[in-house]
Formats: sequence, structure tokens, C-alpha cells
Amino acid sequence: MKILVYPHVMEIGGSQLNAVQLAGAVRDLGHEVIVLSEPGPMVAKVRELGLEHLEIPRSRGVPSAMVSNRLARIVQDRRIDVVHGSEWPSVIEAFFGPGLRYRTPVVGTVMSMSVVWFFPRTVPLFVGTQEMHQAAIKTGHRRVMLLEPPVDTEGDDPCVEDGRDFRRRLGIGDDEAMIVMVSRLASTLKLEGLIAACQAVGEIAAGSERRARLVIVGDGPVREQVAAQSAAANAAADRDVVILCGEMADPRPAYASADIVIGMGGSALRGLAFAKPLVVIGEEGFSETLTDDTLGYFLQKGWYGRGPGSLGAGVPALRRALERLIDSPEMRFGLSKMSRQLVIDRFSLRRAARFLEQEYYAAIEDPVATHVRAKDVALTAGGLATRLVWREIIRLSGVSRRQYSGQ
Repeated sequence: MKILVYPHVMEIGGSQLNAVQLAGAVRDLGHEVIVLSEPGPMVAKVRELGLEHLEIPRSRGVPSAMVSNRLARIVQDRRIDVVHGSEWPSVIEAFFGPGLRYRTPVVGTVMSMSVVWFFPRTVPLFVGTQEMHQAAIKTGHRRVMLLEPPVDTEGDDPCVEDGRDFRRRLGIGDDEAMIVMVSRLASTLKLEGLIAACQAVGEIAAGSERRARLVIVGDGPVREQVAAQSAAANAAADRDVVILCGEMADPRPAYASADIVIGMGGSALRGLAFAKPLVVIGEEGFSETLTDDTLGYFLQKGWYGRGPGSLGAGVPALRRALERLIDSPEMRFGLSKMSRQLVIDRFSLRRAARFLEQEYYAAIEDPVATHVRAKDVALTAGGLATRLVWREIIRLSGVSRRQYSGQ
């Protein structure tokens, strides 16, 4: 097969890392894989994997008629068999480009927490949680597959990277509990957890004899807010208990050096791959430690949550979860063994690549009838038109995009 993979952005992040790593893993199964994307830090990963890369401008409309036309030309010139878009803008551009013009099979992945209502129902859809899988079936999607975020268990392996040098460079002693967060510093989904982690570790360090340090790896538009909170935590503890490391193209040393990982989504799973105890964070004060008792929740809902967990909500709950792990090396050891085995059994990159290969063949062999596709065109075009109208209303009213949940 000849496959064109189109990630929605190329900033460092879990969804786009998954897309690129899967592209390489599918190529390793014997297929030709090309990656189309805007420029960005993740392009280096594309080249590291030896994949061909085609570039589109970063500044463009979303979705973009220009990109739809470019997709159509590439499909025709390179005789592409299937186009795989990541998140809804990429999928819709492929759907209205080669999907309609040449009936090229288009498949899509949505790893965000919901699927937009105007997503084409005839496009085979990969989602990351059982809950999203059930919801997409109920809303009429023709073919929905569960593709949990995959992990490169060969590269993300404590036997490959032990992290001791990284820990020493930060001046963190062996008697200190090193808590690691690898995250984009962004307002959506991320900021609440980042602030809560700084506060919780600051309170732990200031209010007890526990020796704990929080290391945050990442960068983004809310860096100043996170830096201000880390400075407040350091001042309260009268020492540096929160360290901002900035963005790392390869954060494996950070994961490997951790005693505890805090995270969500792909970052949470990479922490598990390094055999680390995990506290999953989310929104509305959610935090929960992965244990045998909570595993079912995360397999159903995804590596994220909203509202109170078993220890309550907000900073107090996160603090209690961290204190339990800091105080019990035996608990950390038991959870570490569980973590690595879970990823190997359920989330390996090779397993996900073989599944993708199977679904690509299925998409090629199962064309969509013309009258069914026409309904999809009307649904998606109507949805895009509605979205454009709302964006203009919001612009004229001065309401921020964050306040408008439809963006």
C-alpha cells in the first residue's frame, strides 16, 4: 500500500507523536508511507524515522481549500491508496479533496476528548477510549474502531534509558522523590493540572519532612503562568521544589529518572512504559492513582478525568495521592511492575500498527455508496458553515475562543 499520513499539527504533543510513530511502524510492515504536515518540531521525528515529508504552510485557514487541493494532487501524482488524517480538520480536508474527487479511501483518528458533530459519518474513525467508541456508534458513524494511544515499548524502556545522568544534572538526590510531568504548557486541558501539581508539591515540601521535587518538561503559551506558580511553591518551601526544564525533543531521560509520573493521555502511557507509578490528572480537580482498582475506569474513560476522584478533588486530593506514593516505596514498586506489563500487553506500537494495516485494507475494499456519501457531504458542509457563522459572531462580540466551547 501507499499511505499518506496527515497530522493536524507538528508541535510536540501526544497525538502527533502517535501519528508519526505509527506511520513509521506501518512503513516497517512493508508499505510506502508519506507524511504531509506543516513545519514544526515533530518534523525532526519524521526524518529520524526515515519517512518522506511533504510540507504545507503553517499559516492557513482551518480547514483549508488549498490543502484539500494539495492532498488531491499528491494522491493523483503518487498513486496513494489511503489517506489517514489526524483530528477533524485534517480528515475533512482529505474528505473534500481526494475523498470526493477520486473516491480515495480516507480514515481519521480523533484522540481529543470528543468528536465534532459534523465529522463525516462515512469516514472510518479511530478513537482513543471505549467511551468515545460507544458515543460515536450511537451518533451514526459507519465504522468506529478503538485505537488506544500506542507506545513504543522498545524505545520507551527503562533498560534503554535509566535517567540517572538527568537526575544528577538537576541536582536531585537519591533521597528525594522526583515527580515528573511531561506536558505542553497550554491552557486547554493542561493548565489546571500543571498549577495543581505545583501547589501540591509546594505544600508537601513546606508542610512536612518529605523530600519531594517536581520536574516539569515542556513549553507553550502559558509558560509564564506556570513559572509564576512554581516560583510561589519554591518561595513557600524556601528552596527549589519545582523545576521547569523547558521543552525536550526527547523526554525519555525525564521519564526514566522519575519516581512518580503525573500525566494524562499519551504522556501518562509513556510514564507507564518506563515502569513508573502514575497519577492521572484532568479537569475540575480530577486526580487519581493508577491501581488495580482504578484501571477499569481508565480503560473505559481514557487517561484523563473530570471531577473528584477517590481521594476528592483539587489540590488536596492530588497532594494526598502523591503523599501516599512518596511514603510507600513498597507501593511504588508494586505499581511499577504493573505499569510496564500493562503497556506491553495492551498499548504496544507494533500491535497498533498491525491493526492499522488491517483497517487500511478494509477501507480500500469497502467503498461507500454514492447516495450515502452525498448525505455526508451535506452534513459536513452544513456543520462547517455553522461553525464559520459562530466564529464571526464571537469575533464581533469579543467573546474569547476559550469561553466558546464550540471552538
